[in-house]
Amino acid sequence: MTIYPRLRDLREDADKSQAEIAQVIGTSQSYYAQYENGRRMLPFDRAITLARYYNVSLDYLAGLINTPRKLR
Repeated sequence: MTIYPRLRDLREDADKSQAEIAQVIGTSQSYYAQYENGRRMLPFDRAITLARYYNVSLDYLAGLINTPRKLR
């Protein structure tokens, strides 16, 4: 699934640590790391929070498109 490497890429492009992003979505760093590594499914509400945080559409976050679309 494309979402997991995309989570890491977005985080690294924003120069953020896993702990910083975990705080944004209200979880621990170790739990967030499992999202990035594909060991745990990212809940929809947290995907929405990340899409808003990075200002990208959910279809980009999910890997359905390869060019990020900004939110309005």
